Amino acid sequence: MNDSPRTVDRREALSAIGLAAAAIPALAVAQQPAPQPAKGPPIAVIPGNTAPAELKVFDEASGQFVLPALPYAFDSLEPHIDAKTMEIHHDKHHAAYVAGLNKALGELARIRAAAGDSSLVKYWANQVSFHGAGHINHSLFWQMMAPPGKGGGGPPRGALADAINKAFGSYEQFMAQFKTTATSVEGGGWGWLVVEPWSRQLLLIQGEKQQDLMVTGCLPVLGIDVWEHAYYLKYQNKRADYVNAFPNLINWEFCGKLYDRAVAR
Repeated sequence: MNDSPRTVDRREALSAIGLAAAAIPALAVAQQPAPQPAKGPPIAVIPGNTAPAELKVFDEASGQFVLPALPYAFDSLEPHIDAKTMEIHHDKHHAAYVAGLNKALGELARIRAAAGDSSLVKYWANQVSFHGAGHINHSLFWQMMAPPGKGGGGPPRGALADAINKAFGSYEQFMAQFKTTATSVEGGGWGWLVVEPWSRQLLLIQGEKQQDLMVTGCLPVLGIDVWEHAYYLKYQNKRADYVNAFPNLINWEFCGKLYDRAVAR
């Protein structure tokens, strides 16, 4: 995905992403049927945490970040999200974040080798942050949804349900705040339910663009993409309608595993 042939050191690449890379261990709980073309060993991120080989966001053999396949068909989330939106969102937008991340890391490698313009370090570092966060956000987002009646929808269960009740008073109060948080994001961005690791409490926060306004160290449990490309074909400018439909797709089993991992750290 990058014009400049090079090998990017794995540890360097992951550390360059910053907060976005911290979300990669969460992918270990995902179930993904489709393997990636380039095969290699699982990705070691933090000792004791690995991502399964069948769900690869990074390929060690090539030193490139890669686009994971969707865990369901494009039309599986209908009527809440249409097939064409899913196709464009995954195959075009998410793929562009992967390409942009690899490009930025390649340009920084060229600068270190005295083959690039060192005055552009700030620009390319910003591109790593934006595209890296976009890649990891979306890799999680696909897993945070499931087809209605086939893992998607309904209330949370288990420890996550108890934590939501403790933090927000009830599931209904949580969902009301979640919807308002997501709907009111300025411009493009995300609504996130996260675990703050120092207090181990749940927080609802906004993320503008792919990476802005995120709280340092927070671990994702549930996110909704509210960039217009996530909903515009079906909902046009009615973001609230899209947000209101989203609970029908939430894969609470996956989110519950993210929560369990976050509080066990």
